[in-house]
Amino acid sequence: MRRIDYWVGIPITFFLSIFHTVGKLFGRKHIKQPRKFLFIEISEMGSTILAYSSISYIKKKYPGAQLYFLIFKKNRESIDMLKIVPSENVITIRDKSFYAFAVDTLKAVWRMRREKLDVSFDLELFSRFSTIMNYLSGAKTRVGFHNFTAEGLYRGSLQTHDVMYNVYYHMSQNFMALVKSLEGPDEIPRLKMAIDKKEIKVPKIISDQKEKDAIMKRLQSLNAAISKEKRIILLNPGASKLLPLREWPLQYYKEVAQKLVADKSTFVVITGLKGDKEYAQAICSHAKSERCIDFTGMTHSLRELVDLYNISDMLITNDSGPAHFSALTDIRTIVFYGPETPLLYGPLGNNYTALYSNFACSPCVSAYNHRKSPCTNNRCLQAITPETVLSLVKAHFVRG
Repeated sequence: MRRIDYWVGIPITFFLSIFHTVGKLFGRKHIKQPRKFLFIEISEMGSTILAYSSISYIKKKYPGAQLYFLIFKKNRESIDMLKIVPSENVITIRDKSFYAFAVDTLKAVWRMRREKLDVSFDLELFSRFSTIMNYLSGAKTRVGFHNFTAEGLYRGSLQTHDVMYNVYYHMSQNFMALVKSLEGPDEIPRLKMAIDKKEIKVPKIISDQKEKDAIMKRLQSLNAAISKEKRIILLNPGASKLLPLREWPLQYYKEVAQKLVADKSTFVVITGLKGDKEYAQAICSHAKSERCIDFTGMTHSLRELVDLYNISDMLITNDSGPAHFSALTDIRTIVFYGPETPLLYGPLGNNYTALYSNFACSPCVSAYNHRKSPCTNNRCLQAITPETVLSLVKAHFVRG
C-alpha cells in the first residue's frame, strides 16, 4: 500500500493539482447550507472512535444533514457499531487484492459522485490515496490536513480548506478542527480558534444480558470454571502488522500472565486475531495454568469484542485498535506507548493508564514520516517492566 501510495499517488496528485488550479480560475460555487457530508477514514479502525465527536458536531450543527463514510471493508464495523452514520451510507473498499481494490475504488467514486456531496472531510494524515478520493468525490468543499511549510508527504493541492495539523493536539481535537474550519474565515493556515477538550466525547456501548451471557458461554467452553464472580484480565499482545515496533515484548506478557494466574481467583484471557495465536500459545505455555485462556480468533466481530470488555475487569494492551474500543466500555485499560505518543493517540475518557518512557527519540513514527522509523530495537517499550504493570494491576484492585 505504501509503494502504491508513493509511486502512483505522487504523479496522480500532481496532475490533479494542476487541473484543480486551472479550474479555480473559473471560480468556485459557494454552498451556503451544505446538506450532504462525507468522512474519509480508510485504514484506521481506532480513528473512527476519535472522530465520533466531529461527526456528532456536524449532525448537530446542520439539522437534517445526510452523513456518509468511506472506509476499508475490513474496518467497516468500527463505524457501524457507533450507529451515527446510516448503514446504507457507508461506502467500502476491499483491500484483499489489487483487482478488488481497483474495482471497489471505481465503484466508490461513482457512488460518491452520484450522491452529489456538498462537503468531504479527509481524516487521514497525509495519505495520497485519501486526498485523491476526497477530490474525486465531487464535493464542492473538500477539507483535509495540509503540511504547509512543514516537512511531510507531498499530496498536491486538491482541497478547498487546508487545515493545519497540530502535533500538540490529540487526534480527536485535530478532527474537530477539520469540521469547524467550515465556520472560520478564509485564512491561511486554518483553523485560528481553540478546540476545547471538553467538546470531545466518547459514546458508551452497554451489552445486554443476552450478549454478556453469549460471550461468557464461549469463554466457559474453554474453561468451565470462569464466571462473572471471578476476576478476568485481558491481554492483547498483538499490534498492527504494519507497525510491529509498537509491541511490548512478548516475554514481558509471559511474565505478567504467570504472576497474575498465581492468584487463584484470576483468569487471564489472551485476545487478538487468528494471526496472534502464536503469541497466545506462547503466553499460555509459559503461565502453565488452565486459567490462562487462548481466546484469539474467538470474537467474530468488533461488537463481540466490546461485549467481552463489558464482562471483564481489565485490559492490558499494546497501542492499537483495542485500546480505543475499550473506551466504549467501563473496563480499566493499561496501554503501552513508545513509537507513538499518548498525547496524540491516547484513548478517550479517563478509564485508562498510558505507560510511556519519554525517551528522547520517542515518538519516532508520525504523520510526517508515513509512520516509518529507522528503529529496530524498541527499547522505549522494553523499559516498561512487568513489575510496573503488576503494581498498577494490584493497586487498581486494592482500591476497587
